[in-house]
Amino acid sequence: MPAHTDLSKLSVRQFAERFRSEMIPLSNTFSYFCASVPMSEEDLKEYLEEPVAALPPSVSAALPKISILLVPYLERERPKAKTDDAVENVGDYVSIEKPPEGRLSTFTQLKLGEETVMAFALKDQEVAEYHYRFYHLLASAIGDRWDQDIEARFTRLLREEVSADAHGEVDEPSWRLKQSLRRTKGGTAAKAFRAYAHQAFVDTLTLYMHGICCDIDVDTGPRQLPSRFLRKRLLAFEDMFPPPNGYAIFPEQLGSAP
Repeated sequence: MPAHTDLSKLSVRQFAERFRSEMIPLSNTFSYFCASVPMSEEDLKEYLEEPVAALPPSVSAALPKISILLVPYLERERPKAKTDDAVENVGDYVSIEKPPEGRLSTFTQLKLGEETVMAFALKDQEVAEYHYRFYHLLASAIGDRWDQDIEARFTRLLREEVSADAHGEVDEPSWRLKQSLRRTKGGTAAKAFRAYAHQAFVDTLTLYMHGICCDIDVDTGPRQLPSRFLRKRLLAFEDMFPPPNGYAIFPEQLGSAP
């Protein structure tokens, strides 16, 4: 990015529009623009090429066009009051300086025409956290358009888990919804289960894609889904979203991966 570029007043949307013509293609689905510190070839592999290459082909095919912005910092703008009853939120801004306490944002997403823009702040962030956020946004995009067969198969798995009184979940958002579901009775139970199933799908797909790309450990504890149920989910995802050639899901598959 040119050194003279003034980022002080550019929202993420304005920034994406301004540098749209300078996006560098990674694939038919992904392109990127880096406005952070200069990135080496190794950085480009770690942040962009390897995470994209590890995506299951069926996931890539189902995604919209995605533009990735890598920026130094993202600053969350204070909401501006429009009236006594309404608040206008102008979104996040790109910043070259670290934002004040309470205004720091690590990622954001928006629509720009037919494209989805994903912006990530890289300074003071671990690459593992970046990978998690990257895959979680992609999983959310897939979850918003999952087809009936996949939805039916996954919800059957969840109902089996609920019948077996399986505690825990893959991540905090689905764990909270699972606890809420346990407290829900009557006519609202079906709606609560759909909300839980959607979030559990997103959280599990995030873990699945992250695990294809990177060597990650699953935390143990009372909030974590027991390993036998988690493995069954991952095997189902392996069947629904096969990994690219040469990638494995479980450590014991590494020796047999083509």
